[in-house]
Amino acid sequence: MNTSRTPPAAPPSYGLPGSVASPTSPSSSQTTPPTQTTQTTVRLFVAINLPDAVRQQLYDAAAPLRASAPHVSWVAPPKLHLTVKFLGEQPPEMVEASASALRELAARHRPFDIELGGAGAFPNLKAPNVVWAGVVNEPRLELLHHDVEVAFQQLGCGLDGRTFRPHITLGRVRHGGGRDEAKAIARGVRLVHFSAHAHVSTIEVMESVLAPGGAQYEVRRSVELSKN
Repeated sequence: MNTSRTPPAAPPSYGLPGSVASPTSPSSSQTTPPTQTTQTTVRLFVAINLPDAVRQQLYDAAAPLRASAPHVSWVAPPKLHLTVKFLGEQPPEMVEASASALRELAARHRPFDIELGGAGAFPNLKAPNVVWAGVVNEPRLELLHHDVEVAFQQLGCGLDGRTFRPHITLGRVRHGGGRDEAKAIARGVRLVHFSAHAHVSTIEVMESVLAPGGAQYEVRRSVELSKN
């Protein structure tokens, strides 16, 4: 298996800020109770979610990789996805604005298939930070990504000028993994033999929610691609 694919851009990590307590007045004999802050932002991204069967196939195929490098923070099957655009912290009303933008552009895109295969790491296998499964950047996927970038630029989101390198994040290397872990990941990548096609018929507005077990991804809006 060829593992020399160009590594993708590092996908961002997700999380939500916590609440902040109000300070105690030094001139008062009574303690001011902490105030509860209302969540004013949500962390959003636009994604293509894989069918459950493909997610499980990919996860199963990566078992030798997980066994080779058990200390990597591996992504569970339900969270395997292809990020189209990261939106970051946004006001809650951005959820519906995003869905509206996706509905408009989805009318110009018919469902299509993507090809998954290969594995690698960002920035490279000698100093891995993110371990990924490859996605072939076929023209219809590239055009969909372009239209998403344009639509969200009109909503005030920054235009990502980097080359689009689609991928599925399999795991993230904890800080200080070291040379031994890099070698273990490189060995494991060579053991991943996976190739599959996934049908893309929807694109989703996703929210990343911080939870005790790590960030959880919730579908806030799902938009169907055109059937015409």
